Amino acid sequence: MFFRLSIPRAPATSATSVIAALAMLCGTPVFAENAEKKSTSSGKPGMAAANGHAKSPARIPTRPVVRDGEAEARLIEIYKLAGQSKGREALAKAERLVNDHPNFQLAQLVYGDLLAAQSRPLRTLGDVSDSTAKAGASTLAELRQESLMRLKALRERPAPGTIPSQFLALAPRNKHAIAVDASRSRLYLFENTPTGLKLLGDYYISLGKSGTEKTVEGDARTPLGIYFVTSNLDPKSLKDFYGSGALPINYPNPLDVKRGKTGGGIWLHGTPPNQFSRAPLASDGCVVLANPDLERIIRTVEVRTTPVVIAQSLKWVAPHSAKADGKSFEEALNNWHQAKSGGDLAMLTSLYSSDFNSYGKTLADWTAVLRSEVDKRAGRTVQLKDLSYLRWTDSADTMVVTFGEVLSGSRTGPVRRQYWVRQGKQWKIFFEGVIG
Repeated sequence: MFFRLSIPRAPATSATSVIAALAMLCGTPVFAENAEKKSTSSGKPGMAAANGHAKSPARIPTRPVVRDGEAEARLIEIYKLAGQSKGREALAKAERLVNDHPNFQLAQLVYGDLLAAQSRPLRTLGDVSDSTAKAGASTLAELRQESLMRLKALRERPAPGTIPSQFLALAPRNKHAIAVDASRSRLYLFENTPTGLKLLGDYYISLGKSGTEKTVEGDARTPLGIYFVTSNLDPKSLKDFYGSGALPINYPNPLDVKRGKTGGGIWLHGTPPNQFSRAPLASDGCVVLANPDLERIIRTVEVRTTPVVIAQSLKWVAPHSAKADGKSFEEALNNWHQAKSGGDLAMLTSLYSSDFNSYGKTLADWTAVLRSEVDKRAGRTVQLKDLSYLRWTDSADTMVVTFGEVLSGSRTGPVRRQYWVRQGKQWKIFFEGVIG
């Protein structure tokens, strides 16, 4: 189950204090409560290990089953209560949260601040002594950034019913889809229903230490583009570092290869046991989620058919608008279908780019493949089944198309994937391959 909270918008601020920022969000200033009104529900004064406010609360032997998104929803509720000057209630909830998730460093930090706020005003998130702040400067900066990214994504939620612009058409066999917005450190999980894409949940994520736009192996960047989940790795075969498991994606894809990009091993994976989440920029290029969130995704998505869009910033549009954007491409695809079905080799080859390459096969090589396929067709028509196409636009306009090619009289056929690029007013295929 995914929890959503409506966070009111606030004016832009450069303040690093998340507690103060939440006060702005809720329209209420935050003040220290009278020391004589300390909550008795907190037991011993507790502290997040990260900030040195006090000792960590005792662990509860048995913890409830953790649902995806729940811990974050509880943290945001604590923020809201603090912003409304309900410090004692916020403190009680924070104590329960860190008892349930002692490895949730950001929650520990907020809990320590709420304890400190019982006796003095807070200046910033992780309001510790100067010496402690200096010693833990890197950790504090990362936790503050994590908090701000979580709030940013929750304040700037997509309008209901909108979808990422890349999802022009998904086939019924694409039961789910994933979109990542790097600018918000957020992953969105969708279900493909008969009435369109439905948002199931969204989750905080970590990306590459050096940001996005991966180009070479070892650059610690997360790639941008359209990918597909290629496998589901058994967590028993992985180091604890990867948490609850891993879903590799097909980086580098044919567009990446065309552009000379290198590297590999880009996964969606979890976190080690001692961390609930990682800093916004902390991986070697992978997309990293809290384990409960990753577990939900692993239980939900299918290997090979689940698209994963990773964008610097997602553009959210109405579904009918996305469909309209694909009209110009549909004409080119229909021309390809008619030429393949009718055996018109000249028309067919005219739709391939001069720099076409399929696993080392040039356009001349591929023309021979097409000729052979046309001959084997023996006059039978071609049907395109389970057609999906996704659009990627950066310096070029690209379509990633997947379909089953079935000859009349047959029940099955090869599953093909094509990459098309717009050249002027024309769409051309620069990659084609059989994927199943």
